Amino acid sequence: MKQSFYLYALKYRGGQKKDKKALFAEAMFNQHDFPKAETSFDSLSKYIEELAHLDMSATVFDELWELYKEASS
Repeated sequence: MKQSFYLYALKYRGGQKKDKKALFAEAMFNQHDFPKAETSFDSLSKYIEELAHLDMSATVFDELWELYKEASS
């Protein structure tokens, strides 16, 4: 089974405070309604656009998604 995006992105938690991926991962971790089991770009993108914390920008999500896709293939 494919690892969820959430589990993949958690590896960026604890990074430097200026690292946008680390800020994204920390905000994602603290947002309790984040879809933790999701592997679909469309579902996650919709969540990011509509419900996510300000530190969870769509630009950083797109960067992380590309890394996630590479790691999953």
